[in-house]
Amino acid sequence: MLLQQTIKKVLEQVIQDSLGIAVAEEELIIQRTKTEFEGDYTLVLFGLVKKYKLNPEQIGSSIGEAACQKEPQLFKSYNLLKGFLNFSIQDQCLVDFLGTTYSNPQFGKAPVHAKRVMVEYSSPNTNKPLHLGHLRNIFLGWSIAELLKERGYVVTKSCVVNDRGIHICKSMIAWELFAQGATPTTTGQKGDHFVGDYYVKFNEAHKVQIEEGIAAGLTKEQAEKEAPIMKATQQLLQDWEAGKPEVLALWNRMNQWVYEGFEETYNKIGADFDKTYYESKTYLLGKKFVEQGLTDGVFYKKEDGSIWIDLTPAGLDEKLVLRKDGTSVYITQDLGLAEQKFQEYQYEQSIYVIADEQNYHMKVLQLILQKLNKPYANGIYHLSYGMVELPSGKMKSREGTVVDADDLIAEMIEVARTKTEELGKVKDFDAEELQKLYHTLALGALKFYLLRVDPKKKMIFNPQESIDFQGFTGPFIQYTYARIQSILRKESPTASLSMENKLEKEEKELLITVEQFPAILEQAVAEHNPSVVALYVFTVAKLFNSFYTQHSIISAPTDATRQLRLRLAALTATVIKRSMTLLGIEVPSRM
Repeated sequence: MLLQQTIKKVLEQVIQDSLGIAVAEEELIIQRTKTEFEGDYTLVLFGLVKKYKLNPEQIGSSIGEAACQKEPQLFKSYNLLKGFLNFSIQDQCLVDFLGTTYSNPQFGKAPVHAKRVMVEYSSPNTNKPLHLGHLRNIFLGWSIAELLKERGYVVTKSCVVNDRGIHICKSMIAWELFAQGATPTTTGQKGDHFVGDYYVKFNEAHKVQIEEGIAAGLTKEQAEKEAPIMKATQQLLQDWEAGKPEVLALWNRMNQWVYEGFEETYNKIGADFDKTYYESKTYLLGKKFVEQGLTDGVFYKKEDGSIWIDLTPAGLDEKLVLRKDGTSVYITQDLGLAEQKFQEYQYEQSIYVIADEQNYHMKVLQLILQKLNKPYANGIYHLSYGMVELPSGKMKSREGTVVDADDLIAEMIEVARTKTEELGKVKDFDAEELQKLYHTLALGALKFYLLRVDPKKKMIFNPQESIDFQGFTGPFIQYTYARIQSILRKESPTASLSMENKLEKEEKELLITVEQFPAILEQAVAEHNPSVVALYVFTVAKLFNSFYTQHSIISAPTDATRQLRLRLAALTATVIKRSMTLLGIEVPSRM
């Protein structure tokens, strides 16, 4: 049993015995005591005070006295500060925890239970390559899925590919007009980059034709609609919807180029999916919802034949769910896909990793499902995240100013190479080992930088800053892990563990912090927030370096102290590796 769990169970019994209150274990909030106060673990009293209408001073003193008397081998002392009851723990308890945990490679992993969760992320369009914004989305979705699995959930990772619509036809028409039969093979380009270039060419040509239309006396809106390339694109979309063979053949061919490019990038960044849905196969699914909802009075039909839902009582507005020509809108598609996913996987929660630009859309989706009395409606969760910008400003796909994922990774690898060579510590690495190290450092820097920020916040990405070997970065943590592995290669724990003297301040602080690992994972899952883990593992790495600066491990003053510190180093390495793995980051054993 983890030390924090032991403390909870003891305090649960103490509260019942001393106050006559039967509290549930989950009612007790135990957290790390803040560094500016004396103590190791804190019982937060506010919930108990409010629920049972007790005086915080009286309840805190009663619990503190009773706990120290009942379990003197666990609690050394206590102090009370307003609604916080701070306990100092006996060093031996921490040493016992270390002795039973340091060699457990699964520390922090929870037993599997039956709760099913789907996590949908990536959701690319097949008219352009993956870019920096996609990377934040993918890293968030992948990490949340892995954190859920770590805490025992049955998880399905899913991706919806937006492979139809006017934006796809823009790349197609541009290829027909400008490619002269070129392909990714003939040009030597990755397929997604190749197709993305034609999306940019479409917008360049459209812009020129708009200017020509305005010069001919049209308004800007008229010029946009009447531009020959736009009219040709709209016709192409109609031909696709009508199933015209040559149009479908071109659509399949160009999409395949993009899929091959996507797969190469996914492999490069370590992303994977259990199930991929394609919009071209799901966009009609929601129509039956509309038909049933119309019968049940959830939707209503206007005179022009279009079908709507009135969400004004919920503080929203009226929402179109089916056009007058009977075609679906995005919300209709999402209704149908939510049903299909539930029928296939019977999920209790469905997490959508989608940028905060779609907050309104996701509110509407859940509200409509609730009004339709769908059993899975309350399980819809929108993991809303802020957009990624560059120091130069916001990216725009149609203007070709986005940062392609592949180009960014290549740049990061080059920065990793430069920074590593500056340190001059890898002279014994061969060429293959160096390339692997540069790739590991580059992706570690990229993932950590994008995941260390709370998802709800917008962020600015700076490649040079992200790969610094000092500070709040992935490479700093990777370096700390490699440093520990270097120590453990010289000597690993052997003799039995005993304690001759009290723990040093730095030893105790590090030990209590690594003990928090399972609780940190629970917090990250509850908040759907990998940045909780990123901040935690950075703190662990900092504390280890502070400890190691003050205290030698191999040259410890006694064998007992050396064995304790070797175990502390081993457990710290396990926590660092497991934390970084859950963020999708490798940690090299040598740097």
